[in-house]
Amino acid sequence: MENTEEGISPKKMPEGIQPGMENHQEETNLAPESKDPKEEATKSQEEEEEDQIDACNGTTNASTNGTTNSPTDPPTVEVTCDSCMENPRPASKSCLTCQVSYCEEHLRPHLENSKFQTHKLVEPQLDMELRTCPHHHLDLELYCTTDSRCICASCGSEGHHGHSIVPIGEARKQIEGDLQQKQKEMVKKLSAAEQAITKLQGNTESIESSVTGVRAEIEQQFSDLQAAVEDAQKSTLDVLEGEYKQALGQAESIQAHIEQRITELKKTMAQVERLPRKKNDVDFLQEYTEWRKGLVDVCLPGVYISLIDQLDTFSRIVKETTKNLCEQLTSTYSAQLKELCESEKLSIKTMVQPSSPTKRQSSEQEPVTREDFLKYASNLTFNPDSTHKFLRLTEDNRKASNTTPWQHNYPDTPDRFEHWRQVMTCESLYLGRHYFEVELTGEGAYLGLTYKSIERKGQESSSCITGNDFSWSFGGKATATRPGTATRRRRWRWASFLGSDSTWTTRRVCWPSTVWTTP
Repeated sequence: MENTEEGISPKKMPEGIQPGMENHQEETNLAPESKDPKEEATKSQEEEEEDQIDACNGTTNASTNGTTNSPTDPPTVEVTCDSCMENPRPASKSCLTCQVSYCEEHLRPHLENSKFQTHKLVEPQLDMELRTCPHHHLDLELYCTTDSRCICASCGSEGHHGHSIVPIGEARKQIEGDLQQKQKEMVKKLSAAEQAITKLQGNTESIESSVTGVRAEIEQQFSDLQAAVEDAQKSTLDVLEGEYKQALGQAESIQAHIEQRITELKKTMAQVERLPRKKNDVDFLQEYTEWRKGLVDVCLPGVYISLIDQLDTFSRIVKETTKNLCEQLTSTYSAQLKELCESEKLSIKTMVQPSSPTKRQSSEQEPVTREDFLKYASNLTFNPDSTHKFLRLTEDNRKASNTTPWQHNYPDTPDRFEHWRQVMTCESLYLGRHYFEVELTGEGAYLGLTYKSIERKGQESSSCITGNDFSWSFGGKATATRPGTATRRRRWRWASFLGSDSTWTTRRVCWPSTVWTTP
């Protein structure tokens, strides 16, 4: 029987429309028009009606015969006749009134029978019902900027009364201008991200070069000593190697994060480049609306690493100590270098700064309500590879429970915590605002923030997500129990602000709700 009195469960945020959904671009294959005399007699009227429809939709119909799709264009989908029972033939026209597409044979009643003269014929179209108002069965010829949706004329005077409404052609023109500006901004951000990667790679080489020089100096000093120096030499090199590995680990983490952002930017750019290819305004505006809901602003960091002064200090201390304290080698080197690292005089850290803070961030109002904070929501899941053997993950890795004294036979991985009963999330938080809701149960449950490079196998406080200078946590006293069989659980809502100097500012944004539940 498992002990689940202590647990942490991130609350799942409302899911929005995710970016990356693709709609096939409509492409028409026009069959040669018949030379029937009756068809010629109605040709002028038909063309006049098509011109009116095109003026409303803001599009120009053109034959695709003789054209070749680019590698990035979606595959062509042929529109077939809805009246053919077997072996449907390619459609020649679509009737907006009937909401049906016809081949040349089944189109004849529309061309020859006077009762169909009022019907609106256009080039073959897919999913015609998506271009018609489901309530009034009229063409979607207007765009409500207030609700970000296409509407018909009747909707404009009813459910959208008082809203900002423009013709769909005008709306597309305005949105295309905004997309062009967005594309320019994305190009700048992509360039900044690539420059940051280049600078990180150069700084990594600087770290390796500088540390190599200090290592050689240390080895030269210790070469003058005999057997009594060997223990001190080992401890000193261990300190340097630890700082070196920590710096490289942080640099690799930041590089991986920026590479992920580059992938997201390229994906978003591909979506933006694909949007203007939509021939139909309704398809364009609807896909743009879906794309905009999932659009996430990407904050790109600059990179700055300074090692020279710190490493000079490291080298100077080694030299002076070697000359003055040869009889106390083991204790002196270990004590002074440890004190130096803890006082942050020797801080081989990777610092990041925003490359170009956006104006929108500075002009945004402070969030107050839960709806405001949900704009910055982060859906978190626990990483099974980091889970301690006394913890169990459930609910799709969204809940961690303490099962002491029962252990789990997890495979040994580099990310798994060996001593401290902790588990990391799969997702990382970077510069900017982040909002998350967490439910803590039991007196030993904590929630914290730390670097990915935290030590996983040690028993020291440097491996614990609390009580050191590179992590932060709260919890423990946040929950309580009362006599009986009921357990009081508290649900906390927290907002985290990650600064450019790798500092955290976190506050509770609203009082937690207390819920009594029975195990």
